[in-house]
Amino acid sequence: MSSNVVRQHILLAVRHYSRVSPPPSSCLEPVIRVSNNVAHLGLPKEAPKPRQLMSLPPFPAYPLPGKDSRTAATPPPPAQPSRVTAISWLKYYFDEIPSSVIQSHFNKDLVQVECLDSKSSYTQNEAQTKPMRKIKHNEAMEAGARVYVPVSVAESRISKRFDTIPSGTLYPNADEIEYLQRLVKYKDSAIVVLNKPPRLPVKGNLPVHNSMDALAAAALSYEYDEGPKLVHRLDRESSGLILMGRTKEAIAYLNWLFSDIKQSKSSSKAWNDACESTYQRYWALVIGSPKEKEGFICAPLSKVLLNDGKTEMVILSNCSSLEASQEAVTEYRVLGPMINGCSWIELRPHTSRKHQQLRVHCAEALGTPIVGDYKYGWFVHRRWKQMPRVDFEPTTRKPYKLRRPEGLDVQKGSVLSKVPLLHLHCRELVLPNIAKFLELHDLKSENRRKMPKRNCEPDLLRFVASMPSHMKITWNLMSSYLV
Repeated sequence: MSSNVVRQHILLAVRHYSRVSPPPSSCLEPVIRVSNNVAHLGLPKEAPKPRQLMSLPPFPAYPLPGKDSRTAATPPPPAQPSRVTAISWLKYYFDEIPSSVIQSHFNKDLVQVECLDSKSSYTQNEAQTKPMRKIKHNEAMEAGARVYVPVSVAESRISKRFDTIPSGTLYPNADEIEYLQRLVKYKDSAIVVLNKPPRLPVKGNLPVHNSMDALAAAALSYEYDEGPKLVHRLDRESSGLILMGRTKEAIAYLNWLFSDIKQSKSSSKAWNDACESTYQRYWALVIGSPKEKEGFICAPLSKVLLNDGKTEMVILSNCSSLEASQEAVTEYRVLGPMINGCSWIELRPHTSRKHQQLRVHCAEALGTPIVGDYKYGWFVHRRWKQMPRVDFEPTTRKPYKLRRPEGLDVQKGSVLSKVPLLHLHCRELVLPNIAKFLELHDLKSENRRKMPKRNCEPDLLRFVASMPSHMKITWNLMSSYLV
C-alpha cells in the first residue's frame, strides 16, 4: 500500500511539473538593457539562429567542365592557375548569381565545407549534422569536398509580369520575334541554346502553331536560310535549356550525342573526352523527401496507350511484362532540408530514352512526385494540402516558421497557389563545342594545315539558366523559413 501511494504522489508531481514552464537557464545571467532611455535588467540577446543550408555536388577536381577546358594540342595560358579556390567553385556552380552575392556570403563566414574524413553517403536524418568547418574564399578546393551555403544565396528578384507566351500563329510579329530572341542564351555557327519558359510546347502538331520549333523557324534563322531544328525535347510544362542545331552536320552530331548508342569511338581523343563529359542537370521541387540523400535510380520504362490510343503514359516496366521496355538511369541529389513537406532535389539523367523519365522516376521510383505534376503524381496531389506539415531544423530541432517576403505575389503558379505549375527546370547543360570540332573535321578532311579560327576556344561549352518566375517565388518562400 505504501509503495502505491508513493507512486501516485510521483505521478502527480510529474504531471504538475509538466504543466509549468521550465525555469530559465542558470547560465544566462541578466544584463543591463536600455530601451527608450530607461535601463532595466533583462536576458542577453539570443545567438544567431541557424540558417538553412544547401549542398553543392562534390568538387569534381580541376579542370572544371566548360571552364578553360582545351585540347592537349592547345597550350595553356601562361597564368593558368593550378588550383580552384572556394569562391571560384561557387561562382562556377551559381553562374546565374551575381558575384557580389557570393562574396557577401564569404564575408559573413556563412560558407562551410564538410570534413573529408566523414562518410561519403548519408541519410535524410543525418542532414546538416555532419562535422563542418568554415571555409575562406581563397582556400583551395580538394577533390570530393562538399560545400554548404545558405539557401539565401539563390534568392532572386521576381518580375511582376508573367512569362509571355507568343500567340498561336505561324507568322510571329516583331514583338514576338524580339521576345524569342531574348530567350537565346548562346548562338554560334552550329547550335542555338534557349531558356524555354513553361507552358510553351516544344514540338507542335496540327492544332498547335505556337510551338518552339515552328516559332524558331520564323524567328531564329538569323543569317541562315532555314531555322534551327530541335535536338532534344522538354515537356510543355517544363522550363529550362533546350538545344537546336543550325546545320545538317551539327544536327547529326547532336542526335548521336544525345542517343544511348555510343559504342563507336572517334579517332579524336579530344572529341571522345568531350562526349563523355556531356551532361544535363535539372532542379525540381518534390512532395516529400527521398530516404537517401543521393543515389541512382535504375528503373526501365515502358509506354502504354490509354483511352483508345488517345493518351500516352510512361510507366515503370515490369520485368515479367510482355511490353517493350527501355533502360532508364537517373542520378539524384537532395539540395537541402525538407520544408513543410517539400524538398528541392537535383536530377541528372544518364539515359535519354524518354523525356518523361525524370517525372516518372520521381513519382513512382522515389515516391516523391514533382510539385505540379498532375499526370504522374495525381495520387499525391489529390490529397495534398498546400504546406500541410511542420518540419524541424536539424541541429536545434525547433520548428520552421514562414516569413513571407513583403509584396510577394504567391498566386503565380508557386507552391502556395491553388494550382501550382510544374516545378521542373533544366538548369545546367554541358556539351562539346560542336562548331569547333566541325571546323577541325573539315580542315582534316581537306588536308589543310591552316590554323583553325576556333583553336583557342574550349572543347566544352557550359550553360546555366535561371529558374522561371513561379519557381523563383517558391524558392524565396522556402528559403524564408526561419527557426
